[in-house]
Amino acid sequence: MLGTPGSRWPEGPRGRKLAENRTFSRSSGTFDQYTVSRNKLMDMSGQTPFHDRTDAGERLAAELRERDVEADLVLAIPRGGLPLGRPVADELGVPLDVVVAKKIGAPGNPEYAIGAVASDGSVWRNEEAFRRRPVDEEYFRRKRDEEAENARRKAERYREGGPEPEVAGKRVVLVDDGVATGSTARACIEQLHNAGAERIVLAVPVGPPETIEELAKITDEVVCLERPGYFTGVGGFYRRFDQVSDEEAIAYLE
Repeated sequence: MLGTPGSRWPEGPRGRKLAENRTFSRSSGTFDQYTVSRNKLMDMSGQTPFHDRTDAGERLAAELRERDVEADLVLAIPRGGLPLGRPVADELGVPLDVVVAKKIGAPGNPEYAIGAVASDGSVWRNEEAFRRRPVDEEYFRRKRDEEAENARRKAERYREGGPEPEVAGKRVVLVDDGVATGSTARACIEQLHNAGAERIVLAVPVGPPETIEELAKITDEVVCLERPGYFTGVGGFYRRFDQVSDEEAIAYLE
C-alpha cells in the first residue's frame, strides 16, 4: 500500500498497529515514499518483530524485491549480517560476500566508538565524540592501524584466501542485522565509495530514526523495516539473537 507523507494508516487488531516504513532518496534529499506491507506488524504490547536473523533476512529480501531493488552483489557485515545476507542474495540472484570493519574504542571505554575502520583502511571518525572529549590523535592513529589489520585478517579468513569481490561500477546491497550508532556500517560504506561502487543500498531490519537518516546521507538508498522511536539495542527486536560463530557465519558463504 502506498500513501503520502502524513497519511493515516489503518489500525490493526487490538494492541497492534501497522509500522511505518520509509525510504530515503538521496537524489531528492527527503523521505519521499511511505509503504506498509503485511509482513511488518509492530506489536504494541511488546512482542518483538523478528523471530531470528533468518526471519529478518527473509523479510528484508521480500522488501527489496517488492521495491524492485537491482543489485550486482550483496555484501554482509560479519558476523551477524551473514544469516540475513544469504536470503537477500538468493532472492536477488547475485553473489554474496563480506565487507569487514572494526570499531575504534575510546581510551578507557572500548565499547564507546570514536570511529571505525574497514579492512582496506577506510575510516570513519565520530566527530561528535571528539568534540565532547578530546582524543589524542596518536592514540587514534595507532588504534586505527591495529583494527584495520584485524579487519583485513578477518576478511581473508572469511574468504578462505580467495580474492576480494570487484566492486567498481557495481550496484551493491550492504546488509547487517541492524544498526545502533552505525559505526561499522559507516566505515564499510566509506570502503565501498572508495572502491568505486556505482550504487550503494543499505538494507537492515531495524535501526533508530536518527541513525538511519544519517546513513541515508552517505548512501543512495536505505531500506529499514523498523525505525522505533524508543531504541535500546538491536537484539531487543529479535526473539532469538544468539551469538553467531565465525564457523557458522562462513558457512553462509558456501
